[in-house]
Amino acid sequence: MIHSDFSAYAKTHLKWVGVLMFGIALSSTSACNSDDSLTPATNPYLFVQPTHFPPPTYDIENEPITKAGFVLGEKLFGETRLSRTNDVACENCHAQATAFADPQHGLSIGVENRIGSRNAPDLANLAFTKEFMWDGGISHLDFVPTNAIISFHEMDLPLEEAIARLNSFPEYEPLFKEAFGADTVTSAFMLKAFSQYMLRLVSANSKYDKYILGLEGGTFSEAEVRGLDAFRQNCSSCHSGELFTDQTFRNNGLDATFRDLGRADITELSSDEGKFRVPSLRNLARTAPYMHDGRFESVDEVLKHYRSGIQQSTTLDPSLRNSIQLTDAEVEDLKVFLLTLTDWDFLREEIF
Repeated sequence: MIHSDFSAYAKTHLKWVGVLMFGIALSSTSACNSDDSLTPATNPYLFVQPTHFPPPTYDIENEPITKAGFVLGEKLFGETRLSRTNDVACENCHAQATAFADPQHGLSIGVENRIGSRNAPDLANLAFTKEFMWDGGISHLDFVPTNAIISFHEMDLPLEEAIARLNSFPEYEPLFKEAFGADTVTSAFMLKAFSQYMLRLVSANSKYDKYILGLEGGTFSEAEVRGLDAFRQNCSSCHSGELFTDQTFRNNGLDATFRDLGRADITELSSDEGKFRVPSLRNLARTAPYMHDGRFESVDEVLKHYRSGIQQSTTLDPSLRNSIQLTDAEVEDLKVFLLTLTDWDFLREEIF
């Protein structure tokens, strides 16, 4: 859902932004929270802030997740009838077993097997994300599904037709009524439902998290400790903090010339050519292939690139001018450490 080029969306569908913002401003979930427990033990749909994470970027305090909203969002996430050909849903490119990344394709595949230009990344921890898409073309989570629905290479369905379809399916009326008190489906409520589902996709219970928090199951081996040290010395300037991304846009030396301009498609600045959003490394072992175009099939290929494959260009990140100097032993330790970022509870959570 967050892997397509935003530029086409911005140029042809910008008129929808004002309409959606007005509708979303009018919508409210506060009236639908009366049956929600205040404890996660009895309410698994409740958003729980990890103590070691930064504050959410999404206004969850005023837009809380409800069970009804989450269940509706989950249904929409798997709804193939939101595609023109009735056979592609968001979950096609975002599978739970792979941390909601694409388990099969380097480049996303949409209706009629149309091949997109970018890889479908994982969807974990979107509540803490500042900008979305590989180029940062969307700055609010509520608008992310719109791009996937209308994209020619993904679901290829005009937004107005998507709303009309949902209104024609009798099973949706009671779901929207329960979640939002709405008698009809609107774009604002549809997008809010999507967001409630995606906001709950929090991954913060890996072995690494238990190590940092001093919890049971978080004892690191000597190799894992060495790997963490190698990571902090060589990788943490970009993959920083507990999200394992500084959420900036950087050219990491994949190419000397750019078929995909990346961030420059949004800013129209030549200084942003070849720059893409720094991805999180959480659940890295489950989210192959890697990079914005899925060119690398394994972590070994990624590390080889940073050690000896950096392509020089005017926008290359300065920290990579001389590549990353890692010994063979450090590489092996680093790979062991990266495995500690896998959150098996997240990958197996039943409500997802």
